This record gives sequence, structure tokens and C-alpha cells, in this order.
Amino acid sequence: MELSDIKTFAAVARTGGITRAAEELNTVQSNVTQRIKALEAEIGTPLFERHSRGMTLTGAGKRLLPYAQRMAALSREAVLAARDDGEPKGPLAIGSMETTAAVRLPPLLADFHRRFPAVRLSLRTATTADLVAAVLDGALDGAFVAAPIEHVELTAVSAFREELVLVSARRWTSLKELRAGTPESGPTALVFRTGCTYRQRLEQMFVEFGWPSAGRFELGTLDGMIGCVAADMGVTLLPRAVVERSAMIGSVSIHTLSPAYAGVETLFIQRSAGHQYSALQGFASCLNRDDEVIAA
Repeated sequence: MELSDIKTFAAVARTGGITRAAEELNTVQSNVTQRIKALEAEIGTPLFERHSRGMTLTGAGKRLLPYAQRMAALSREAVLAARDDGEPKGPLAIGSMETTAAVRLPPLLADFHRRFPAVRLSLRTATTADLVAAVLDGALDGAFVAAPIEHVELTAVSAFREELVLVSARRWTSLKELRAGTPESGPTALVFRTGCTYRQRLEQMFVEFGWPSAGRFELGTLDGMIGCVAADMGVTLLPRAVVERSAMIGSVSIHTLSPAYAGVETLFIQRSAGHQYSALQGFASCLNRDDEVIAA
């Protein structure tokens, strides 16, 4: 069983398709397809079900996945540990939610780069669900995700607290007016793709508001999200700090929510059994220097 095949399998399982996996692995789609077929032939059973919307794991694939994640993580960790002489340097892969990367991380990343210029830091943005999976299978060394996260193989520290707000077009001056002035089915929910914690919370809110059948429209960027809100295409749920720093702040209305929906913590997660090599320790030291960090 080739380790490269295992890593490719884990990437396809995490991303849900050949195209996304190829982009993540920086290779061509045909190579990903070939490696998956080779692994399925070696094991003797299909690992994925192919359909028009992507690929999902078969029963055999689900049983293989945790082993593949551990093998991929251990392989990367072994290389980094062997190279680690106590001086922070080399690659460091960090993940983050789009909203956290936009507002909270620039000062932290700048501080880290000043203190440890020999570290080659890379940042990937994704949903909380995808980030958790990437940390578990070793594709990321750590990630900023939305709480709560409870997993026996992960450790988490509280990094930031956010206040979530409902964002609508400027013409809706209050939440009461918005609820009274929209169709019975509710406004369109502008969301990131499935796996986003903020999306889940917005969908829960819509149920409480009596809009369980409201439409969904997925976007991939914050600017696109806020721009569509400003154009009165629908509403979204975002951290207040993100909206208030947007160039389009004058074109949207911000609606304060009850504490049940508004409060959310951002956690920094990493593998609990992972090697604490110097680059990751250096990043953690920068995180701990931030006054907003809250002890878990």
C-alpha cells in the first residue's frame, strides 16, 4: 500500500471530489483518479460512490479513513520531527475560517513572521468541518475553527470571542421590520458551503423564525457574501467585527441577536498526539501573546 495513494484517498474523502483533491494536492485530476483506482484494486473493493455531486465514502472507505488519516499525519510528522533541531524553521500549515482570516489573523501572522522569518507559513481557509478533518489527517498543523469541538485526538484552546449579527440590506432598519416584510418562506440565506458553523446557526435561527423552507445560496468569499446582502439578495450571519470593517458597511444593516445566537468562540486546534516541533511552538507563543486569548 503506497503512502501516496493513502494521502490521495484522504484528500478525496475530505474534499468530496477529484477536482478539489487535485487542487489541494497540487496535481492533475488524472493522477488522483489513477491513485484511487490503484488503491481500490489493491484492497479489492470500491472506496467511493461516484455521483453527479461528487464522491462519498462506501462502507469500506469509512472503515479505512481513520487509518489513512493517522498514516498521513504520522508520515508528515515524522519528516518534520527529524528536521527539527529546536530552531523554528521549515513549513507550517495553518487553517482558518474565512472570517477569522480576514479580521483576526493579520496582526498575529505579522508578529509570527517578524519573530520567526525562517518558517514558511501557509494559510488555508475552509469551513470548520473541513479544517477539523485536515488537522486530523495531518494536512494542517493547526487551525482556527468555531466552537464547540470535542474530539479525543484534538486539543483546543480558546483564541477569540465573536459576536454574530444578522446582516441584511440597508432598507431593513430593524429585525422586526425584516421579519414582517419578507415572504412567509423567509429571505434567502446567503451561506458558505456545508460544514460552516455559522451556516448551521443561521439555519437554526430560521427554524425559530418560522422559515425552515427558506432558500439557500452558497458563496465562497466574504466580499461576495456582503455584496449580495447589500444588493438585497438575502441575509447572512457573520461576526460583527467582519461586517464593521467591510468597505460596504454603509450599504447593509446590522441586527443584534440574542446571546443564544450571538456568542461564539474561535478555537485553535491541533492533534493531541502530534509532535510539538519548534515552528508550531513558535506559532503558539505568538497566539498566547495576543491579549484576546482566553485560557481554555
